[in-house]
Amino acid sequence: MTGTQEWVERFPGLSRLEPHIKQLLLSRSAIITVPGGVTLFGPGNSPENMLFLLDGTVRVQQVSDTGHEIVLYRIHAGESCVLTTACLLAYENYAAEGISETAVQAAAVPREVFDDLVAQSKSFRDFVFAAFSKRITDLFLMIDEVAFQRIDVRLADKLLKLCDGQDVVATTHQKLSVELGTAREVISRQLQEFQRRGWIEQARGSVTILDRARLERLADHSA
Repeated sequence: MTGTQEWVERFPGLSRLEPHIKQLLLSRSAIITVPGGVTLFGPGNSPENMLFLLDGTVRVQQVSDTGHEIVLYRIHAGESCVLTTACLLAYENYAAEGISETAVQAAAVPREVFDDLVAQSKSFRDFVFAAFSKRITDLFLMIDEVAFQRIDVRLADKLLKLCDGQDVVATTHQKLSVELGTAREVISRQLQEFQRRGWIEQARGSVTILDRARLERLADHSA
């Protein structure tokens, strides 16, 4: 975990705040640490703090009444959570859940401090809405992908992103279905087709990429 004494400096928008505003954030915030696999918030809960992620990754996902899941976005170090922002601004409860994918360290700013700064500090308000608008744009792109893009294109793109330059992706059909917001059976059929073409090889809990170039061409819509 990294040092946290001046955590506001790790957020470009916050580092430009007036000195007294930065000092208020530092003095009124608490640094929290959470292990991986913990649900940080969920449907029906009301946010008590604005979280600024210092280390780790948080997965934000929606779960339907039937148990169907879809990953909405991930929060990485140096980012805040747009869903928490929306709930704080609207005084609403969460409608999705946030789960720590790794060990997480974050600065928690109490609701009352957040409310005061949004009302009184233009620079803090600009930071909040700039981060909010960027994430909303990302969510609209995700909706467009789910609604209109072919699943083979989306799956090829997801495998390439998850492999992080390596040849083996540690994942399952179920996890991929959650990532892409579709049924596990759909993912299984498409992976079988990729394997038939010689692009990948499947094993329990992993997918090995055999023909990266073909996957890249498909992900780029040029196959």
